[in-house]
Amino acid sequence: MRISARGQSLLEYTILVVVIIAALISMNTYLKRGIQGRWKDSVDGLGDQYDPEKTNSVVTHRIESNSESRVQTIRGGNQGVAGYYTMRSDVASSRETKNGGVQIGHY
Repeated sequence: MRISARGQSLLEYTILVVVIIAALISMNTYLKRGIQGRWKDSVDGLGDQYDPEKTNSVVTHRIESNSESRVQTIRGGNQGVAGYYTMRSDVASSRETKNGGVQIGHY
């Protein structure tokens, strides 16, 4: 039985493709583990993350507010205005402070 040169090269290419596919399939697990290892290394490099069991926070929030309103009744009659009218003035001040801190670590 004689195989032509063209048929032989086609058979060789087919075998080569099958071997490459088999190698990729067998390396699938190793490739997945390599990618997962790189992801884990990247996430571990971020540092400590928030954990409610390992976080201690104390924050004091204080709001102080003062306001004053004055209403004054003025009798009309100036410049042709009759009756009474009111004039109001408001003065307001407020101050807001926050102080404290958050500690993250193992207690």
